[in-house]
Amino acid sequence: MQTSERKMATKGGSFVQPVPKFDGHYNHWAMLIENFLRSKKYWPLVETWIVTITDGAEPTKAQRKTIEDQRLKNLKVKSYLS
Repeated sequence: MQTSERKMATKGGSFVQPVPKFDGHYNHWAMLIENFLRSKKYWPLVETWIVTITDGAEPTKAQRKTIEDQRLKNLKVKSYLS
């Protein structure tokens, strides 16, 4: 492996996993993207979506933090998919 190839494959000594791009074969791409999102620990967000609070209820500080964290993860997932 040449030096330039090694730099592309690693970042700070750890492997950088490329985001699977849709190639026209949905079933194959869906499997790859699911595995990719599972490796990033974002798949539970895809399955369950973002926690919501019932109208009129005041969320606790912990609930607000959880919702904000999920929104950030949701933006990351959307970024990977675009």
